[in-house]
Amino acid sequence: MGSPLLDAIGARRSYSVVTADAPGRAELLPLVQAAARAADHGALRPWRLIELRGEARAALGDAFVASAGLDGPAAAKLAAKPLRASLLIAVVASRRSSDKVPHWEQDAAAAGVAHLLSLLLEDAGWGVMWRTGAHTRTGPVRRVHGLADSEELLGWLYVGGIPDTAKPAVRPPLTPTDFLTSLPL
Repeated sequence: MGSPLLDAIGARRSYSVVTADAPGRAELLPLVQAAARAADHGALRPWRLIELRGEARAALGDAFVASAGLDGPAAAKLAAKPLRASLLIAVVASRRSSDKVPHWEQDAAAAGVAHLLSLLLEDAGWGVMWRTGAHTRTGPVRRVHGLADSEELLGWLYVGGIPDTAKPAVRPPLTPTDFLTSLPL
């Protein structure tokens, strides 16, 4: 017997192509509030999200080009990558000083927020894809996001409308017992 949550998660997919439609800030705020319920040891909230719309996406493309040291057609192609969606949401691990919560665990909390937000966006009818890449942690990309020394960029959620031509996700089912084992004693 399935549940609506189990069914929604089972139907989740990444949309590599989205339309120019995107949720507005007012629609995003309650989704961010709900995503903040992700597991967070110590309730540090070691994350933040940055909206990139309009010219901010072009600035990110320029940072990609600067980090790659390209020019000509290759630079133009790279600069256009952030323009594939009208809304990008940068996911930032904003590490806090803590004696009991190591940085890797804080990064996991930030990733949990991003994943929950992607599920919530899809549930609201938006297409989402979490993108990373070779330029994610370069100096020019860090600078364009205004990251502090204690922060790391985990990637971007590319968000837009779901195209009419979108095909259903094709991911072969897995055998859960291959991934859920018991501690050998």
